[in-house]
Amino acid sequence: MKLRLCLVFSAIIISAGVTGLFVSNLNDACIRCICQGTTGCNMTYGCSKGYCGPFYISRLYWIDADKPVLSQDDPEREGAYQDCTFEYNCAKLIVERYMAKYGRDCNGDLVTTCEDYALIHFNGGNRCSTPLTGSGYYTRFTECRQAQSPGIV
Repeated sequence: MKLRLCLVFSAIIISAGVTGLFVSNLNDACIRCICQGTTGCNMTYGCSKGYCGPFYISRLYWIDADKPVLSQDDPEREGAYQDCTFEYNCAKLIVERYMAKYGRDCNGDLVTTCEDYALIHFNGGNRCSTPLTGSGYYTRFTECRQAQSPGIV
């Protein structure tokens, strides 16, 4: 019986690694609104001041997310970080992995929601309790979130 449970548990872990991450309350609608808040989800956004792509991702953020890259790419290749941030699905994977690592309740409501992920994305994983009200990012994020409701928690 113990062996059977161990095998089932191992299969679940392996399949989770193959199919992707699950981060509570982080869904496609939330990620789109984070992108919208960041650059208006401008897919032509290059790099500026050390931040790249529509999610405005820094190299350190990418490293914290374990350096995801495009299919068949090498994370050690010069330009792999930038290329991933420019492509929506690869950049989305960076955000998902970062949130899997740093996701937590940042606004004190005792639930980890899309608002917390927006705070983490903007402020960084260790400084997420800093409020965003009044920033262009937060205005765009909130407008997107309200337009997406009830798809976002």
